[in-house]
Amino acid sequence: MDLVLCHTTADFDALGAAVGLCVLRPGSRIVLTGGCHPTVRDFLALHRDEYPLIERRSVNPQRIRSITIVDASQRDRLGKAAEWLDLPQVSEIAVFDHHLQADLDIPATVTQIEAVGASTTLIVEKLKNQAENSDTPFRLLPSEATVMALGIHVDTGSLTFEGATARDAMALAWLMEQGASLGVIAEYVEPGLSPQLQDLLREALNNLRSETLHGYSLAWVLLSTESYVPGLSSLASRLLDLTETDALLLGNVYKFGENENNRNIAPESPVSNRLTIIGRSRIEGTNLSELFKPLGGGGHARAASLATRDVDPLLTLNQLADELKTQIPHPPTARELMSSPVRSIRPETSVGEAHRILLRYGHSGLSVVDSGDRLAGIISRRDIDIALHHGFSHAPVKGYMTPQLKTIAPDTLLPEIESLMVTYDIGRLPVLENGQLVGIVTRTDVLRELHQQKARDRGSNAEFSNCPVPESVEQLLRSRISPELWQLLSIAANIAQNRGWQLYIVGGAVRDLLLATDDTLALTDIDLVVDGKCGSDDSGAGVELASSLQKLYPESRLDIHGQFQTAALLWHKDSAFGSLWVDIATARTEFYPYPAANPEVEASSIRQDLYRRDFTINALAVRLGVPRSGELLDFFCGLLDLESKQIRVLHANSFIEDPTRIYRAVRFAVRLGFEIEPQTEGYIRNALASGIYYRIQGENGRAPALETRLKSELKYILQAPYWKVALQMLGDLQALRCIHPSLELDRELWRQLRLLDRCLNGRKKEGSATDYVTDVTDVTDVNEVRKKEEGRGKKKEGRGKKEQTIPTSQFPIPNSQFPIPDAQSPMPNSPFPIINIPDWQMRLEVLIAYLAPEYRGKVAANLQLPADSIKRLEVLEAGKNELAENLPKCELPSQLVLLLRNYEFPVLIAIALQSPRSARRQIWEYLTRWANVEPPLNGNDLKALGYKPGPGFKRMLDDLLAARLDGDLGDRAAAISFLAQRYPQT
Repeated sequence: MDLVLCHTTADFDALGAAVGLCVLRPGSRIVLTGGCHPTVRDFLALHRDEYPLIERRSVNPQRIRSITIVDASQRDRLGKAAEWLDLPQVSEIAVFDHHLQADLDIPATVTQIEAVGASTTLIVEKLKNQAENSDTPFRLLPSEATVMALGIHVDTGSLTFEGATARDAMALAWLMEQGASLGVIAEYVEPGLSPQLQDLLREALNNLRSETLHGYSLAWVLLSTESYVPGLSSLASRLLDLTETDALLLGNVYKFGENENNRNIAPESPVSNRLTIIGRSRIEGTNLSELFKPLGGGGHARAASLATRDVDPLLTLNQLADELKTQIPHPPTARELMSSPVRSIRPETSVGEAHRILLRYGHSGLSVVDSGDRLAGIISRRDIDIALHHGFSHAPVKGYMTPQLKTIAPDTLLPEIESLMVTYDIGRLPVLENGQLVGIVTRTDVLRELHQQKARDRGSNAEFSNCPVPESVEQLLRSRISPELWQLLSIAANIAQNRGWQLYIVGGAVRDLLLATDDTLALTDIDLVVDGKCGSDDSGAGVELASSLQKLYPESRLDIHGQFQTAALLWHKDSAFGSLWVDIATARTEFYPYPAANPEVEASSIRQDLYRRDFTINALAVRLGVPRSGELLDFFCGLLDLESKQIRVLHANSFIEDPTRIYRAVRFAVRLGFEIEPQTEGYIRNALASGIYYRIQGENGRAPALETRLKSELKYILQAPYWKVALQMLGDLQALRCIHPSLELDRELWRQLRLLDRCLNGRKKEGSATDYVTDVTDVTDVNEVRKKEEGRGKKKEGRGKKEQTIPTSQFPIPNSQFPIPDAQSPMPNSPFPIINIPDWQMRLEVLIAYLAPEYRGKVAANLQLPADSIKRLEVLEAGKNELAENLPKCELPSQLVLLLRNYEFPVLIAIALQSPRSARRQIWEYLTRWANVEPPLNGNDLKALGYKPGPGFKRMLDDLLAARLDGDLGDRAAAISFLAQRYPQT
């Protein structure tokens, strides 16, 4: 275990330096050795889960490998943790400090003590140097950059203290580039006040008027001075912080009678004074700039000022306060913020089982309910970790849970929730309705809402990310889809709202909406998610909503999948909707019992539903229906990835759990013209190199993700216009090993695929066999392929449209009883026979045929290909060997035809692709010249000539065909003469 120690009563500089060191040394844990400053405590009350903190009592001293001390160089500043410095197994002790005057009494092996304004600056310089010399893109998380910037700001007085240096300034500048949040910094930095401002602060505190509205506190005060006072904005900010007020109007009236321009105005006149008002607001939806504009003021939505004269100061301030009250929106309630249903356990559940549940669902705590489903307590991950550390895995959780709980009601407002969390350092608040646990609000829920409030305020810099948020997604959606589809979504949203549910449009439709450049978006596949409890029907909210919609739209077809709590409404060639698929699901979480398994799903919240998705760009949702209709949910910064044109996975184990996501990553990257983000590509390569898929197949006998789900992804790719680029990318990633461990896209396999492509394209034009025999040696490099193919793929595809299926191949199996419905009739005068197999399947069979013969049938069966496809692949090697022996013996066309007509055309094509050029030429010649040649006479002609039907007809027709192929027959008369000579009638 590698530890980073902060001194007792840790300040922001110690915390910021410690967080930076954990970035430099992944896996390190931060120990606050003895409490922290009040502002740091308040900061961690909301943001603790974003940093790798561990409690001192949870540390096993025998497992400590290295210790790093920040912002301190003396043992007595480390409290009881100083004992760890003497442990024999500790191999390294490092000290990073900026207090030159302190005597170092720590047995350090590495020291860096330099004259800078903050210890954090030393760590930031190391991070900056690493970023500049790294071969891969490097970027801090906004939360990391922010806490480090806070450390420098606080210890340098925002670069105003005497000890501040240019190095501190450069470190701050780099942290701003990395996404440090100015709004959060401003919230926790405390600038000093001049003596005059300190006097005014005391006066303001004594005369402050305040009122609470919708859970927000509004305050206003009027100060009187003899003259203008500089620095009132700092006074307003300090007053806002000290009173914990959400909005403040600070007025200052002062005489200006001594001004030479106003000597004739009497000092005692109520309108002979100048009035300055400073406004500050933390309330989303308020706009101080608009409030002050009629009086000549302005600024930003949350910070503005005005200066006026010839008005009644007190009356003006009161009027502005009343107008500000009208701007205050109704804040979100616990019902809107909470996650539901709540994962709960019984008091008798063992600590070990609770730990397993936390791992399975990724929660940081669990609610404990009694036999009557009444809340009995909460146990956090920290509680469980400590119990496990002491060896109590079999003990019941009731001995470690927190029984005395702060709870809230569904209508509790966000400001009150935030206040409870900060005041009592609570990470989660249960929501009770009529004594029953109906939901839980966590720090994450509160932080997400606060972030989204700040992000929606486009004038605010208080953002923890750089993700842009469109002003109105609802207006964007409504303007780009048909009125009929908008009406359908509105009706669905109203039904959901009447049942107390929230409805969201999620996934690809949101992604394509934000990417679309056309005014019209043709959506043919829409995913809706219902976030709400199931009713009396076990099928869930999604199924119930779909059933209600189907009654209003009886022309649609309803498909229900109760196991997954999903339903679908389908329209086919409808006059209003065309061909439309609307999938409606209950918000779910999923768990993979083993890698490449089918997931187990359970009802959950919208956040968990989005977290289970494949990539950040597909984990976007738009709220439908009030309140906050059109709100964009972007928990994982998918918008930033859309702007950056990159495919990024949501978590490191994503490809271990579902290998088909590798194929989807490639498909989206090529289709959208994006790049796979470097770390995501690393996850792909690590998953493939681990061999986990083949190990699981060996242990469990099967891996469902590598069966029909993999076939579906292969179909999507191999039928797309961009299949060549996508296949080359899969080959570069060595992802074809998902089909079989030995399958790689080498030069020979690529040559066969290109030959097949020429063959399939040959149906569109006439040409000689030479066109399909020539070896394909060009375009073997992926970059060359992309240059040639990407442009064509993008022109055909276009953003915002569902992927289109390439028309079926013109090569159906002869005499097929089940022709593909969409197959087009063969081209007039086409020399090619008809083969009724889709192009994508032909390409897939070529991939499988490249494997050793003993694997082909097994792989095809594993992918659940059709029975005839499996059979073809199983007999391919025998046919190849037979033709290799007999083709050289065929000197006449009739011999060639009589040999090859016993094989299905797809088998012949597969054999040709693997055969030498001479054999390939013969097969192509058969396919393009001789396969469709028929005898000059048919069975009816034979009967008309007086021959009796029977087995002899076949011999006669075969002889006629052979004679025609070999050029021995000319017209019909010659054929009749030929029969008379060969088969005279008695």
